[in-house]
Amino acid sequence: MIRLLLGTSLVIAFALGTGCKRSSVEKESSPGPEKVSPDDHAHNDGADDGHGHSEDDGHDHGDGHGKEVALGSVMIGDLKVEFAQGHGKVEAEKEGHLVAKFPHNNKGGTVVRGWIGTKDRTLSFVGKGEYAASHDDYDVHAIAPDPLRENVLWWIEIAKPDGTKHVGSVKPLL
Repeated sequence: MIRLLLGTSLVIAFALGTGCKRSSVEKESSPGPEKVSPDDHAHNDGADDGHGHSEDDGHDHGDGHGKEVALGSVMIGDLKVEFAQGHGKVEAEKEGHLVAKFPHNNKGGTVVRGWIGTKDRTLSFVGKGEYAASHDDYDVHAIAPDPLRENVLWWIEIAKPDGTKHVGSVKPLL
């Protein structure tokens, strides 16, 4: 229990001290989520917010997101979702960045949550996706659990405007 509290304190301190300040991170636990908001903010169309999203940062891969690695496409429910990962490799107690692009544009009407770990969210921090109109995709930031299991995945929950929910996963860059 002390290790969990110490680990949680370190992760919260890390999240508050990182330069990445655009996501909400929620920790899933039995009683309910504990929300940690390291200074939420949304994308401002085309402006560089320090996350490599600027079109002219010298590292553009054709999608305006900068240094991101394509993870491929996955069918989640009836949607073929394209994924990319930023912030380098997934590491224990470090923030990861997942980009999810849907085959349609609903102008941010879908609620997207993502986490690194297992489907049941045990010890995972859940990040709520921010819709980026300039890229027509969702950016999810989540902190990887410690310990980081060998079979860890990026998990994503998609809540459509009609109320239907789908959960799927994609293999991260490790």
